[in-house]
Amino acid sequence: MDQKFDVIILGAGAAGLMCAIEAGKRGRRVLVLERADRIGRKILISGGGRCNFTNLHTTPDNFLSHNRHFAKSALARYTPSDFLRLVEKHRIPYHEKKLGQLFCDRAASDITAMLEQECRDAKVEVRCNIRVDEVCKNTAITGDGPGSHFTVQAADNSLSAPRLVVATGGLSIPKIGATPFGYNLARQFRLNIIPPRPALVPLVLNEPDRNRWCDLAGVSLEVVASTHGANRNPKQAFHENMLLTHHGISGPAILQISSYWDAKDSIHLDLAPGRSLSAEFRSRERRDQATWKSLLREVLPRRFADRWLETYPLTGHSELAVADAEHRLHTWEVTPQGTEGYGKAEVTAGGVDTSELSARTMESEKVLGLFFVGELVDVTGQLGGFNFQWAWASGFCAGQAV
Repeated sequence: MDQKFDVIILGAGAAGLMCAIEAGKRGRRVLVLERADRIGRKILISGGGRCNFTNLHTTPDNFLSHNRHFAKSALARYTPSDFLRLVEKHRIPYHEKKLGQLFCDRAASDITAMLEQECRDAKVEVRCNIRVDEVCKNTAITGDGPGSHFTVQAADNSLSAPRLVVATGGLSIPKIGATPFGYNLARQFRLNIIPPRPALVPLVLNEPDRNRWCDLAGVSLEVVASTHGANRNPKQAFHENMLLTHHGISGPAILQISSYWDAKDSIHLDLAPGRSLSAEFRSRERRDQATWKSLLREVLPRRFADRWLETYPLTGHSELAVADAEHRLHTWEVTPQGTEGYGKAEVTAGGVDTSELSARTMESEKVLGLFFVGELVDVTGQLGGFNFQWAWASGFCAGQAV
């Protein structure tokens, strides 16, 4: 059966649904096709089930991309305040957890219910459990003159529209249905892809470090994690908690820095941020190994402090020896063996090359009528609601253009 629409959107995640809503409001006949059995599966599991749906402090500096300027236009056109107005319109209770991160008070399903209602109001048709078999672009002579359209083959249906939006997401969390479909479709239309990789992901330590530290799994400590950056981005540093795991290191500081780690360099860890242990040691009445151990136990979790001293014992009580010991605490280097992969990654870095797309509309510069939005694009946010804000913003911009 042949069915015609103004816009077909592949993927009913955050970016795809926002695009659909905006296009529907503009009177377009919109069809959204979703492979899963329900919309917004990634929304539903995000933020511990409460959906960290945006960040009040969003700026372009919170995003990683080969083109650091690409996200500026979309983020300026659709801001956290714009999405917050939508949330408040639907009377969804929310709270700020920390650092501008906004979460639902009740459950992430409040956000998916809001998006469903907005789709209904905009007369958007959403079909779930639809597997797309083939997409092609056809040029034809119509009654209105030369024109082109995209044909989507899905089961026994042939669906067509002059505009196609690809919002199929990245490769992270395959257990909820992530596939390389969007990347393959971009390659089919000869768009360049920045190699995808896991981001916001726990790191696996090399074997010697695993043997030395990972039996302390569950221990958490405050650190500053830094690296020299990759993909044309400057050095980054994050002051958050680090968590030791059975395989390596995780926690907010490590998830943040993982996006900037280039899989070759070391990760630098300051284990005593803001502390001057040498000065504190000199102020103590006794200046010996026991005092140093006691001081470390004040700064670090007890089990980690004891292991640290076993590994890096104080070599003397001189000012130089103490200064060297403190320096090691502030400049610990670990060289990860790798990441825990897409199964544990919150997002996918890389994706459709932004040089192939219009920063204002998300439309392909090569293939008119073809749009890419959300995680599929080479724009990756830091931890804390930024990736959802990119999804809303990129979806909005495409929805205003289709």
